[in-house]
Amino acid sequence: MKQRFSIGTLALVLAMLTSSPSAAANKEHQQLMADLRMLQEQSQLLQTLLGTLTDALKAVNTRLDQQTEVNRKAFADSKLVIDNPTNDVRVIREKLDDNNVRIGSLTQEVNSLRQSMQQLTTRPSTTEPDGAAAAPAGGGAAPPAGVIADSPEKTWNTAWADYTAGQYDLAIMGFEAYIRDNPRSDRADDAQMHIGNSYLNAGKNDKAVEAYDKTIRAYPSGNVVPDAYYKKGLALMNLKNVAAAREAWEFVVKNYPNSDAANQAKQRLLAPTIKPD
Repeated sequence: MKQRFSIGTLALVLAMLTSSPSAAANKEHQQLMADLRMLQEQSQLLQTLLGTLTDALKAVNTRLDQQTEVNRKAFADSKLVIDNPTNDVRVIREKLDDNNVRIGSLTQEVNSLRQSMQQLTTRPSTTEPDGAAAAPAGGGAAPPAGVIADSPEKTWNTAWADYTAGQYDLAIMGFEAYIRDNPRSDRADDAQMHIGNSYLNAGKNDKAVEAYDKTIRAYPSGNVVPDAYYKKGLALMNLKNVAAAREAWEFVVKNYPNSDAANQAKQRLLAPTIKPD
């Protein structure tokens, strides 16, 4: 009886001893699984944070692009604000120049009238002792004691009226008279330019080229020089001289790039018949 109890006890002890390593291994496995789950949860959390950061970066880039566009538009608007006053100043300057030309013409007109009046008052009287007018030799009528020449403004207005009415021969004579009587007038270069325009409108292209060349030579610093080159190109085109016309227009574009004549010349140079082969 005692021997059987001892054997059973021993078997129980042995069973306990052999089951202890297995329990320990199971516990370690459970711990590893718990650690693995924790790492997986942390990995998912990091991925979530990474996605959030990516979205935030995209939002920041979008805002930067929007701000860049706003800045670009603001810069363009600022440039427009700057350019508009510049253009206004240019227009005002042109109007002032035109007013100065008109004032100069009026001054010349007044001086011309003053000189004519002085001639009338200082010219000696050619009368006979009995007060009768002296008859010239040959029995013709006597010339008037004094003749008042047309004022510069009147000469200009007459020539301009003929020009606008299409009376180009009369306009040419009027503008030539204006230049002859007022060679130093601010309008002298305009008169010479209108002579060229009259020839061009009348279809006398060779005369127009000569008139525009004279404008360029006689008034190299005048404000009509770009237009003279451009109109010269038109006359040369009418004369079928394409190479010379292109040369005139290219000169305007190169030397007077900001003028209206340069813009018109660019359009002419783009024509298929003008482009070089």
